[in-house]
Amino acid sequence: MATEHSTTHSAEEDARNRDILIWVNGALKPRDQAVVSVYDSGFMLGDGMWEGMRLYNGKWAFFDEHMDRLFDSCRAVSLDIGMDRAGVLAALTETAQANGMTHDVHCRLMVTRGVKVRPFQHPKLSQSGPTVVIIMEHSKPVDTLQSAGIRLATVPQVRGLPTSQDAKYNSHSKLNCVIACLQAEQAGADEALMLDPHGFVNTTNACNFFIVRKGEVWTSTGDYCMNGVTRQKVIDLCRANGIPVHERNYSLVDAYGAQEAFLTGTFGAQTPVASIDGKAIGAEGGRGPVFRRIRDLYKALVMESTQ
Repeated sequence: MATEHSTTHSAEEDARNRDILIWVNGALKPRDQAVVSVYDSGFMLGDGMWEGMRLYNGKWAFFDEHMDRLFDSCRAVSLDIGMDRAGVLAALTETAQANGMTHDVHCRLMVTRGVKVRPFQHPKLSQSGPTVVIIMEHSKPVDTLQSAGIRLATVPQVRGLPTSQDAKYNSHSKLNCVIACLQAEQAGADEALMLDPHGFVNTTNACNFFIVRKGEVWTSTGDYCMNGVTRQKVIDLCRANGIPVHERNYSLVDAYGAQEAFLTGTFGAQTPVASIDGKAIGAEGGRGPVFRRIRDLYKALVMESTQ
């Protein structure tokens, strides 16, 4: 079983992260000096977008796909990043070089609407331009994520309709997912399995969710979940390698009876799910031949894309 405090983002301790330099609006600052204003719209309202990316062999895995999502999301909410893709890449490169980072690095790139002139909601009160922050850490998932897997609990908090807050926005407004995570923790699990507004299995509070039934890979329709880069890569790999894959509605009874289950995300790639609501998944704690094949195919794709 997973340890008491396992999450899909549990990382090995690395002392080098105590002295990292963080990029804040063009300036590299020591970790304890990397701050933003209390008037910043991201702090005040969660008004911003972010991306999580990983650096392998000096290259960002699937950089274009992450930029597609970031720029599309910012455009949809009329948030001007203040730089183009080349500018973002230059800032990432500067931060990585300043920290001597080339491999097994995780980055959180954050963009908010910027500092407000008064502490109220209206976007026009953000008049000084965006706030852009880049945090990079030496970061490897702990071994127990693969050996023990994650315990999920179904929670009452759902991923809502696009007309409330579209789950495709990788926004700073994560209270919905935080509440789900708290509900799972209170149920004795590691993370939350969230349903969609119609009661079908959707996603977790932090990652996209897949099951394997009779050799077929199932995931949600994608209508109510984050449009995960890793999620799409797994779907594409299945299609390219003869693994049947379906984006479809399915219920908890299908998930409970799955032979394998796993999560996808930029940090952990593919993480096995050991149990759902106390019910063990398959005979290998969520792992199995399909999971292992997908994991190997994904590793090869990452290495190929970062050579």
